[in-house]
Amino acid sequence: MRYLTFALAKGRLAKKSMALFEKIGITCDEMKDPTTRKLIFTNEELGLRFFLAKPSDVPTYVEYGVADIGVVGKDTLLEENRNLYEVLDLGYGACKMCVCGPEEARDLLKRNEIIRVASKYPVIAKNYFQNKKNQSVEIIKLNGSVELAPVVGLADVIVDIVETGSTLRENGLTVLEEVCPLSARIVVNQVSLKMEHTRIRAFLTDVAAALKDEEEKETK
Repeated sequence: MRYLTFALAKGRLAKKSMALFEKIGITCDEMKDPTTRKLIFTNEELGLRFFLAKPSDVPTYVEYGVADIGVVGKDTLLEENRNLYEVLDLGYGACKMCVCGPEEARDLLKRNEIIRVASKYPVIAKNYFQNKKNQSVEIIKLNGSVELAPVVGLADVIVDIVETGSTLRENGLTVLEEVCPLSARIVVNQVSLKMEHTRIRAFLTDVAAALKDEEEKETK
């Protein structure tokens, strides 16, 4: 039996995913070792292989068939725009992609003039302004602390992930527009879904049932 291979976004998402998978009998004890430096793990008994990857690389591994299944945030999927199937919203890691800036920038978003937008997510930012708002923008790619951009005058607004909004408030910024909701998603390689249809469908059915159980427990 060939391995069914999972690519997991390393960090919190991988831990949360494995905790969920355990509920449906998918385990990998060696992944629990906090001292391990390994990136690839196997469960020979179940014919499963897992590897940990940088979130932005997970869609690439799945698209090229190195992994059959991936777990990654919706923000990464939108930014990478890879050719794969998004099959299940896991619901956790929920947050929003938003346009943020100082309150006075709200008026700029209503005018039809070019504004400067800083973001770690240039593809998402460009698509939102050009396709949804029909507004011309100059996108400035940053790799960290995007909240700084409007404060120092590099950009008029930013497009970034918002969880609590506390970092925005501390820097005198606010949410001006919501781009889209985000959460963890399961994605599947297109060929794998045909070749391993039975195993992948069974896995997805079990995960969906486990998520429903969790939801029901929370509402009780």
